[in-house]
Amino acid sequence: MTSQRRRTFLVVSGLAILYAGFRIVPGLGREDLDFEEIDDPVGFRRLAAGKSSAGFDPFFGLEDPTGNNHAEAESRVRSNICATLYGDALGAGEDVPVASFSDSYCLYCRVQTKRLADMEARSASGIRVAWHELPLLGETSTLAAKAALAARNQGSYPAFHERLMKSPFQATPEYLQALADDIGIDHSQLTADMNGERILLELENSAAVARIFTFIGTPAMVIGRTVIQGEISERTIQDVVAREREEGWVSVCQQI
Repeated sequence: MTSQRRRTFLVVSGLAILYAGFRIVPGLGREDLDFEEIDDPVGFRRLAAGKSSAGFDPFFGLEDPTGNNHAEAESRVRSNICATLYGDALGAGEDVPVASFSDSYCLYCRVQTKRLADMEARSASGIRVAWHELPLLGETSTLAAKAALAARNQGSYPAFHERLMKSPFQATPEYLQALADDIGIDHSQLTADMNGERILLELENSAAVARIFTFIGTPAMVIGRTVIQGEISERTIQDVVAREREEGWVSVCQQI
C-alpha cells in the first residue's frame, strides 16, 4: 500500500469510527441545547425547538371540553402535574417519560408522532411515551382526538392515530367505524369510550397543561422536565433524554 493510499485509508477509517461513536455513545457530538428556566411551574425549563402548526387563534380549542372553568381545571392539574403529564409512564424504571401533544390534522405531528412511536418500540430507546390529544383545529380535530384516545384504550393508539393523520378524509362517525374495522378494534367499545367521562377529563386535563406551559400549537412535548414547542429531530430528542437522565429529571416531580 502506498503512503497516499495509507493516509486515505486512515482518514476514511477515522471518519467511520467517529460516525459510529456519534450513533452509539450517548453525548458524543451532542448538540448545544439552549435551555430557559421556567418560573412556573417551578423546576421545568423550555427548549427552543422546531416547526408547529399554529396558524390560528392560539386560544381556540383550548377551552375545557366539559365547559368547566379554566382555573378549576388548572388547579386540579397543578396539584400533581407530573401524574397528568406522564400517567403510567411516570413509574417506568430508568426510562425517561415523554408527554406528546398532537392534533390529528397537524402536518408536523404526522412526523413527530411516528418518530416517537418508532423510538419507543426500540428496546434500548430509554423512553416511555404518554400520548396526549390537543385538538386545536376545530370540531373535526376534537372528534378525531376522542377516537384516538379511545383506540389507545384498546392498545392501538399509534396505528389509529397514524391512519387518521394520513387519511384525506375528515373524521366522521362513518369513517371512524370503517377505520376501526380495518385496524381490527371493537367499534362499539370505541364509540362508548369516546363518549365516556374519562376521555372528556383527559382532554380537559391536556388543555389545562397546554395553557400552563403556553403551548400555542402542535406538536409539543415535555421530556422529563424539558418543555418543547414544535417538531424536533430524533437526534435532539436523544440528546434531551440523555441530559434528563444525567441531571435527574425525577427531582422536579418530587418537589412539586
